[in-house]
Amino acid sequence: MKYYIIAGEASGDLHGARLIEALHREDAEAQIRCWGGDLMEAAGARLVKHYRELAFMGFWEVILHLKTILKNIAFCKNDIQDFRPDVIIYIDYPGFNLRIADWAKKLGYKNHYYISPQIWAWKENRIHQIKKNIDALYVILPFEKEYFEQKHQFKVHYVGHPLLDSIDQYKSNSTFIAQNNLDPSKPIIALLPGSRKQEIKKMLPYFLQCIPQFDTYQFVVAGAPGIDPKWYDTTLQGHRCTLVHNQTYALLQHSQAAVVTSGTATLETALFDVPQVVCYRSSTISYQIAKRVVKLDAIALVNLIMKKHLITELIQNDCTPQKISQWLRVLLSEKGRKDLQLGYQSLRKLLDKGGASAKTAQHIFTSISK
Repeated sequence: MKYYIIAGEASGDLHGARLIEALHREDAEAQIRCWGGDLMEAAGARLVKHYRELAFMGFWEVILHLKTILKNIAFCKNDIQDFRPDVIIYIDYPGFNLRIADWAKKLGYKNHYYISPQIWAWKENRIHQIKKNIDALYVILPFEKEYFEQKHQFKVHYVGHPLLDSIDQYKSNSTFIAQNNLDPSKPIIALLPGSRKQEIKKMLPYFLQCIPQFDTYQFVVAGAPGIDPKWYDTTLQGHRCTLVHNQTYALLQHSQAAVVTSGTATLETALFDVPQVVCYRSSTISYQIAKRVVKLDAIALVNLIMKKHLITELIQNDCTPQKISQWLRVLLSEKGRKDLQLGYQSLRKLLDKGGASAKTAQHIFTSISK
């Protein structure tokens, strides 16, 4: 069978890679073409376009890059037509993917969506596009099945969260400290500023300004996959910190606390049992628009799953070096750490036991083989 997969971000690349591995196990003859990243390519797909050419964050930023986005859409349609897949698999990235799905449905392609668009947060009217154009939807958050099936009468497959597979299969890296010339006598505070250049430029300077407040700790920045480590040099110059690249899980495994930009990394940090404060800033225009259209009272994925503010969120004007430092001190205290880790235990119980990629691949292969 021929599979065409579209992922537009680093998290999509990770989950897409696991799905590709699972599809190859289901279908020995699988031919897979994808938009994604290095992980999806390494898993055995033919990479058409890298997500670093696609990832634009914020309303205003999307408008500024609209010409590029439209060119990518046109290119994608032509590439699908040339490849003629048996199924198109969309991974999150709804602004782009739902446009392609609408076009593809009219031409008779089968559309399967893995990791649902978060329409429960904003743009709920996208449900009409989903019901019209998507043949199968695979959801990964516990509350999404009820949301789609009871509120919108649209049957979905709940497969559990794919991060459980990636983290539970991760092998401990005992050489991480020595490998990166870190000080074995100083505990680590991890800085996870995001996966896109735009958000890293926005967030990392705020994180770095906290460093002088914590003399007895060493700070380590998680370099995003797909971004050249040298790109960080200008921002990091003059700061007492170390950059590690493609070693986020090893970093979290060795960290006492973390400062994290909102996104999938908040759940990864929680599943590694690391106390964290979640931060987010965007352009003033994007933030003002988001305030009016987003229907949630939390942005951290952990808080959304738990349905309460387990993790502190510092958003926009609250995201200052002073407040980040204040909350880091709480997290580094024995009580602060224990309270949060108790919450993390409850989080794991809410999530599925794993196997999301295998379940999804099996559903897809069975469906298109009929």
